[in-house]
Amino acid sequence: MKLTILGCYAATPRTLTNPTSQLLEIRNHMFLIDCGEGTQVQLRKHKLKFSRISHIFISHLHGDHFFGLPGLISTLRLLGREKELHIYGPKGIKEAITLLLKLGDSWTNYPLCFHELTSKKAEVVFEDENVIAETIPLNHRVYTNGFLFKEKPTQRGLNIEAVKTYEIDKSQFRNIKNGKDVKLDNGQVIKNTLLTFDPPKTKSYAFCSDTAYKEDIIPQIRGVDLLYHESTFLDSESHLCKKTKHTTAKQAAQIAKNANVGKLILGHYSTRYKSLDLFKEEAQEVFKTVELADDGKVFEI
Repeated sequence: MKLTILGCYAATPRTLTNPTSQLLEIRNHMFLIDCGEGTQVQLRKHKLKFSRISHIFISHLHGDHFFGLPGLISTLRLLGREKELHIYGPKGIKEAITLLLKLGDSWTNYPLCFHELTSKKAEVVFEDENVIAETIPLNHRVYTNGFLFKEKPTQRGLNIEAVKTYEIDKSQFRNIKNGKDVKLDNGQVIKNTLLTFDPPKTKSYAFCSDTAYKEDIIPQIRGVDLLYHESTFLDSESHLCKKTKHTTAKQAAQIAKNANVGKLILGHYSTRYKSLDLFKEEAQEVFKTVELADDGKVFEI
């Protein structure tokens, strides 16, 4: 699992920083999470093949999280894309995008599949044999979701030496990988645990931006390997959180601590501060395993 931060700053784009956008590479998928202005330029800058992106997850309809989407859709059209593009986001996203396409007389020559979200409870929005993605309901000024991405368990690994020892035919290998015991010709039953290795541990990633401090999400994200949580303000500006429905670095760290996550990534910084190190220092007063997001930074699990 690999996460590339394309943008992680709040509000307006600047010459050296970009609003929210991330690319998650997980089990042969490339998921785009939010699409602030400049996203397609960032994808090119970091040599990421956005033609491989088939699923885009938009947290909410504030401009710094989706204003890059119309441009990306149009570029894919110009590049001759033919395969479907699935977009998951709040109700209204279809109207916003299709209106621009209509006014510009630039309908895509590939299928655009909108999945509009309205539920205030967690729900599965994508699932295949390898990955499951579900919403994380957040508390912001408009309807907002985070997203939880989880790998599904793979098949058990075949213990070739054990299989040879018991002289098991290759025709049984698939059943063995699927966890079944094997009955030999003499009636002896060989337990699956003797013939296989445990599959690799599944990995998980939770994306939470933008939101006020919300303890309700803790049971859903408990134990995730990697948590990205917005940290717009430092503690000195915590009084602004109620009005803006954002979070401080310390509050994000408290969520991470209570959810016992593997690692916390801070982001969505207000540009009023001179140093990002201040965010990390404050968060580490509560939770030690903290990293700072920054444009172009890559995290791997």
